[in-house]
Amino acid sequence: MTAPPKKGTTDQPSELLAKADIDAILESRHWDPFAVLGPHPAGEKYIARCFLPGATEVTAETLAGKEIGALAQVDPAGIFAGEVSLKKLQPIRYRARNEGGDWVVIDPYSFGPVLGPMDDYYIREGSHLRLFDKLGAHPMTLDGIEGFHFAVWAPNAKRVSVVGNFNEWDGRRNAMRLRRDTGIWEIFLPGITEGHAYKYEIVGINGEVLPLKADPFARRSELRPNNASMTTGPIAQEWEDEAHLKHWATADARRQPISIYEVHAASWQRHGDGAMLTWDELADRLIPYCVDMGFSHIEFLPITEYPFDPSWGYQTTGLYSPTARFGEPEGFARFVNGCHKVGIGVILDWVPAHFPTDAHGLRQFDGTALYEHEDPRQGFHPDWNTAIYNFGRAEVLAYLINNALYWSEKFHLDGLRVDAVASMLYLDYSRKHGEWVPNEYGGNENLEAVRFLQSMNAHVYAAHPGILTIAEESTSWPKVSAPVHDGGLGFGFKWNMGFMHDTLQYLSREPVHRKFHHNDMTFGLLYAFTENFVLPLSHDEVVHGKGSLIAKMAGDDWQKFANLRAYYGFMWGYPGKKLLFMGQEFAQWQEWSEEKSLDWNLLEYPLHEGMRRLVRDLNGTYRRKAALHARDCEGDGFEWLIADDRENSVFAWLRKAPGEKMIAVVTNFTPVYRENYGVPLPVEGRWREILNTDAEIYGGSGKGNGGAVQAKKQANGRISAAITLPPLATLMLELDA
Repeated sequence: MTAPPKKGTTDQPSELLAKADIDAILESRHWDPFAVLGPHPAGEKYIARCFLPGATEVTAETLAGKEIGALAQVDPAGIFAGEVSLKKLQPIRYRARNEGGDWVVIDPYSFGPVLGPMDDYYIREGSHLRLFDKLGAHPMTLDGIEGFHFAVWAPNAKRVSVVGNFNEWDGRRNAMRLRRDTGIWEIFLPGITEGHAYKYEIVGINGEVLPLKADPFARRSELRPNNASMTTGPIAQEWEDEAHLKHWATADARRQPISIYEVHAASWQRHGDGAMLTWDELADRLIPYCVDMGFSHIEFLPITEYPFDPSWGYQTTGLYSPTARFGEPEGFARFVNGCHKVGIGVILDWVPAHFPTDAHGLRQFDGTALYEHEDPRQGFHPDWNTAIYNFGRAEVLAYLINNALYWSEKFHLDGLRVDAVASMLYLDYSRKHGEWVPNEYGGNENLEAVRFLQSMNAHVYAAHPGILTIAEESTSWPKVSAPVHDGGLGFGFKWNMGFMHDTLQYLSREPVHRKFHHNDMTFGLLYAFTENFVLPLSHDEVVHGKGSLIAKMAGDDWQKFANLRAYYGFMWGYPGKKLLFMGQEFAQWQEWSEEKSLDWNLLEYPLHEGMRRLVRDLNGTYRRKAALHARDCEGDGFEWLIADDRENSVFAWLRKAPGEKMIAVVTNFTPVYRENYGVPLPVEGRWREILNTDAEIYGGSGKGNGGAVQAKKQANGRISAAITLPPLATLMLELDA
């Protein structure tokens, strides 16, 4: 073995490493470490340089362990350089020593780039649809060596380094290579395995070291309050959902029975000590519950990583990472797979409108307004104190569109409910005069956000035909759920916020006053078929002092329960898909809190258990009876029978579908018991009472029609039935033919 040079000595220090380079490395301001570190040709020979703090001696070796040269310590902080015996550039390793022993380090600066020119082309164009496989941290084998490849977009940074528990969070050790055409920084780190915490140390354009940043493409994160990203491998899941995916890929979702159970995963149920359930524990409890209740889908409030529990996930800092609160990402994949095996879809509440300003997040990511607009009139959301994505920047659009594709592909998600769409569509959303910037035509429409939503929907539906995209959009923006080629935004469905607002307002009034507000319940039918609607009774209606749904109802306790039962029957008979927030199916009294479990003990009481049974039976009836769902989004599936009986607050209509038995829905929104109430029906004969919300099994008074009514032609030539209307109740009658 050749004896290494003495510490601090070299025959030609300027040739091995210039003092300016040494100072730049040690002061964390070397902007192009690949030009200095690693092996480099120097005339007819090769010189290798490395930075190994703590080492006192270093020899260079091939990857096979053959010694190829001893390096001199050119700075006692751990910088070494020396001539090595190489015939061509190739990966090498270093054997470092100090008084504690020796160790081997494979030189990351001896590997070439991983990303290629086609990646650069599509990234620069903003059309790269596999960014989630390229950016972030991914395990790979390069030149026979296993490790992790890291890549991050920071075009205005002077230097970017990977730091983590594998390099003592020292930004000098693993500075990255800049791909100048795209602003992507990348490095392959040999020997890195799964389970390491890491971040990016970024030096801004003016030489300032920024707060450490989590990886925007991280696929796993630390559990709060820690906020680093975690190295992780591909999702290891053996999917067993081919039949489920095939069904939705070939079905017309508008004509399917869709009943969504909206869930906040951290507070649906908890352990006795208050600890959150894991994904596997949720699967054991939540999936059988939803099967029994007859829901077709579970929609989760955002489960992408977020730092602050009371944000409910809507202020996410890890858009590609399932939150660590419920375990590893594979746990979520197992949950989705378990849902699909029993025919339940999973929808993710998705937040592409804005992001929080936490120091480790996207805000001022490379020292500039990279993901957000620099102008606060465009880039800051006053309602939520968050930053707004710059939808006019191709790289930002690619980041978000890739995220939608990522969840669909890697986790087989059935849908994305897109949060706060209205805030994206309008430049003056929640802003006063002078606080917003008009578009190029002087209007308040955010044309860049429109193009983003259209592009996102087009790409997602093209890649995953069975997916549902659902807009939470509260304005009259036209064609939200119309195809992009028809000038629409391209969503599959839109939340019907008007239905929710009008009906809850009506039901909060004492029954004696309802006749003066009859239009609250009929107005929605004027626009019910202009979009593909979901009727949402969501978490937003049971927080911030609004009270639970049962608490909103008018009257004494008996009337509150009867009102809510009648309302659910009304809603499940009304055109549109259904959504109900957890706890409302058994009439939880308390307003929802994210800090604790639902009040499951209420099911010990008959009125609460009766409400749960009603929701279960409504879901079952809705699913079994095509007349109730097959024309949810089309006007020919609805026909008014009674729309103007203000005095009695009675509503009745027909639901129908080609080749299916018609169903009449009749609701009495007063506590008055009515006998021989005439309801016009289209066909003579026996109409079976298939559902009565006043049934004793649901906690009602048990009034009804003995199982059926008879429709007869009257003296005036019209067909009608004399029906008993229970107090505060909804009936469903099916033609028995």
